[in-house]
Amino acid sequence: MNGADTAWIIVATALVLFMTLPGLALFYGGLVRARNVLSVFMHVYAIAALMSVLWLAFGYTIAFGDGNAVWGGLGKMFLLGIDGEALSGTIPEVLFFAFQMTFAIITPALIVGAYVERIGFGFVLAFSGLWMLLCYAPVVHWIWGGGFLSDGGIFGETGVRDFAGGIVVHETAGLAAIMISVFLGPRKDRKKPPHSPGFVMIGASMLWVGWFGFNGGSQLAADGGAAMALTVTHISAATASLTWALWEKIKFGRASLVGIVTGTIAGLASITPASGFVGPIEALVIGGVAGVLCQEAVNLIRNRLNIDDTLDVFAVHGVGGIFGTIMIAVFGAGAWAAQLGSLVIVGVFTIVVTFILIKAISIITHLRVDEETETNGLDLTVHGERAYDIIS
Repeated sequence: MNGADTAWIIVATALVLFMTLPGLALFYGGLVRARNVLSVFMHVYAIAALMSVLWLAFGYTIAFGDGNAVWGGLGKMFLLGIDGEALSGTIPEVLFFAFQMTFAIITPALIVGAYVERIGFGFVLAFSGLWMLLCYAPVVHWIWGGGFLSDGGIFGETGVRDFAGGIVVHETAGLAAIMISVFLGPRKDRKKPPHSPGFVMIGASMLWVGWFGFNGGSQLAADGGAAMALTVTHISAATASLTWALWEKIKFGRASLVGIVTGTIAGLASITPASGFVGPIEALVIGGVAGVLCQEAVNLIRNRLNIDDTLDVFAVHGVGGIFGTIMIAVFGAGAWAAQLGSLVIVGVFTIVVTFILIKAISIITHLRVDEETETNGLDLTVHGERAYDIIS
């Protein structure tokens, strides 16, 4: 065990959990109307708790068990036989478990942004839990757990390069999000603006800081690789923030607070898969393009295709993660066949699993709340609470 590596991953684990609680909760909560803000908080918080238990029970062993190239097996359920002395590389395996658990928390939590203001709470819990186990955890095994997309798999000695989750986290969450959006249909009233841009900025700031643990921690060591991953993460986020704001100014004559911080998230998502393989100049390019590319993706999905992916999960996370994965091959840090092939394989798998889960769970519990509940807001009707005395 290396003490410095262990100390850094302990910090990184806390930072990644901080991304979800409270970062993502505030980011998403500020973007909805006041009558639904607590429902967003509830979704994110409940997902964090449920994923933690399910990751201990089955998720970790599916993802990192000693199974085969497709399936990790069930040998590590509930961390049986693993104590504080067991190692994963240079850190305790229980710490590696905890670090990866925070990824299993935030990935289904990202999907929340697609279905806010109109989804049934029971569906949220059932879908999130099953999707993490049946979609996310297997993909983790394929790419990070020694599965068939990693080195020595179907693409030869050099498998796919996905440092911190462009495919594993952002592509899977983005595709699941847009599929749920299509099945749910649009909200009855899509015109009202975010109720608290201040919440959005605060949440985005927490995500930005937490992302240092997300990408820097994925090095699993306290070394120069972690330092470079942290640095390029920041550069991409800053550059995408500026290009998003500039593109808004060119197109609409003003740059908005919600816009610039959404650009930050686009830059962070885009650099995620590449953060262990590129330098600052490449990060400038990735972030610069991401600010414009993801903004145009928002316009395409929201206005041209008329899909109510409410908080632009696919346009920002999905498109950003896919773009960053491709840029690894553009910069020569990964093989084209492995990068593109893995995107296709994981994309098809995610779509199929998500479709089956939506259909199956909809038989058991309502996918969408009734019209009266949607009109009155989910906070008071579903959870019996409200965030403010005056509701808009």
